[in-house]
Amino acid sequence: MTITREQIVAEARTWLGTKYRHQGRVKGLSVDCVGLVFGVAAALGVPHQPVSDYSRRPDGTLMPGIEAQTEPVTGEPDAGDIVVFQWAAEPMHVAILTSPDHIIHAFAINRVVCEHRIDERWRRRIACFRAFPGVA
Repeated sequence: MTITREQIVAEARTWLGTKYRHQGRVKGLSVDCVGLVFGVAAALGVPHQPVSDYSRRPDGTLMPGIEAQTEPVTGEPDAGDIVVFQWAAEPMHVAILTSPDHIIHAFAINRVVCEHRIDERWRRRIACFRAFPGVA
């Protein structure tokens, strides 16, 4: 199955305004960062397994579920790729690139799914980029 970067970004934008809630998984009701990423995957028919065994704290529990279902980005990251951010030296948050310099994510501090520019503060926290399998 092949999906396009444009499809990923378009689907992610349909989640804008959804309230943040840790472990939330329902568009329009509540979602967290992982729920957004895999909710977009589900809407596009990307095979995936639910990921729910991660903490709200930077304790190393986030990455195994992300790595098991995505691929490392080789080359320059682009719209539709997944950005992994770290706090306290541990991966702790994920977002979807909507352009090389913008993300959409469910962020606890904002309490809602939002899209914004990656400023220097965010750029310093980037741990890696991942991609859904089969993205064209």
